[in-house]
Amino acid sequence: MPPRKKPDAAGGRKAPAKRKLAEEFPPGEVLTDSAKKQWKLGLPVGQGGFGRLYLADVNSSSTVGSDAPYVIKVEPSDNGPLFSELKFYMRAAKPELIQKWTSSHKLKYLGVPRYWGSGLHEKNGNRFMVMDRLGKDLQKVFEETGKLFPHKTVLQLGLRVIDILEYIHEHEYVHGDIKASNLLLHHKHPDQVFLVDYGLTYRYCPEGVHKEYKEDPRKCHNGTIEFTSVDAHKGVSPSRRGDLEILGYCMIQWLCGKLPWEDNLTDPSYVTDSKIRYGDEILTLMEKCFPGKKKPDEIGRYMELVKELGYSDQPSYQKLRDVLLQGLKALGAKDDGKLDFSQAQNGDVPHKERKRKITRSTKEAETEETEETEAAAKKKPSKGRAAAASSKSPSKPTPKGRGRGRGQKK
Repeated sequence: MPPRKKPDAAGGRKAPAKRKLAEEFPPGEVLTDSAKKQWKLGLPVGQGGFGRLYLADVNSSSTVGSDAPYVIKVEPSDNGPLFSELKFYMRAAKPELIQKWTSSHKLKYLGVPRYWGSGLHEKNGNRFMVMDRLGKDLQKVFEETGKLFPHKTVLQLGLRVIDILEYIHEHEYVHGDIKASNLLLHHKHPDQVFLVDYGLTYRYCPEGVHKEYKEDPRKCHNGTIEFTSVDAHKGVSPSRRGDLEILGYCMIQWLCGKLPWEDNLTDPSYVTDSKIRYGDEILTLMEKCFPGKKKPDEIGRYMELVKELGYSDQPSYQKLRDVLLQGLKALGAKDDGKLDFSQAQNGDVPHKERKRKITRSTKEAETEETEETEAAAKKKPSKGRAAAASSKSPSKPTPKGRGRGRGQKK
């Protein structure tokens, strides 16, 4: 009997051991795509397990500089991830499709990188794909800021990702691996965020027919273990509700710094059971993540709405957006499109403080107190007036309640 495989410590995707590494190309190498358009490579800017990423531009006599508007992902043609990504990009990320959606939905931008071409390089048959160039990923920003994002920024990130998910869902795909390291800021417009890495995308509704709910033990725990959905833990193919659930976990982590099950990610069963238990009791999850602090009520409401979705249900994306917009309103903020990562308050949810009226300056009060003290040393002490100090009114406790059980909704 063959030995049982140990679970992947990172809980993420597992790469076949025999995949080849991508070939390294020098700057100036020219690649011709399937439409006979030529692209020139610049310096490499990234490397995954089996692919390389290069700056790129349309082929010309000029050198590809640091301001290049494109990147080219190169991978050996025998490997699978880029091939899976290509299917998504060719179906759903052509510039004209994204432009049409952006205009019809009155969006300033849509955070899906545009597809500009692909092909097989004649040297050794490396597969390549040309897409928009982006910048720093949010995981790096998250770590740089002490693993906390400001409340307003988290809600705005949530709004942008919902826009992205609605688009890819309407084009018959789900992402399946939403996380900070797969969310990149634009290299020139840092208030714009893009979802990348479509290697785990799944066509959940080919030709308008939704896949059936079916648990498969061979597919258990696909995705990144701390964020992946309960469905994925059970081996069920990804769905729209799964993407939205993953986004919920991300927002909670960005606000409080750590999810409750992150203390034992090497045990997939523990993580699964924790998500199911907390999914049935959203208020308990909020209390665990934000103990003794003002709770982000809109995040709890978001999770409740996602929990109510059946496997094949079409989400009300606008209702989910409205919940996050209400959260912004409660903060005294609005969706201004600005992503400020510098004002996190150590996990506390910012709230308005009562301002006390000051009739005279602190300096005047201190001077008067000093004069009264000196006079008291010469004369009999007289009763002085004490300055009244106002205190913050305690926040109202969050009422306890029961969450509805999670399962496949028929």
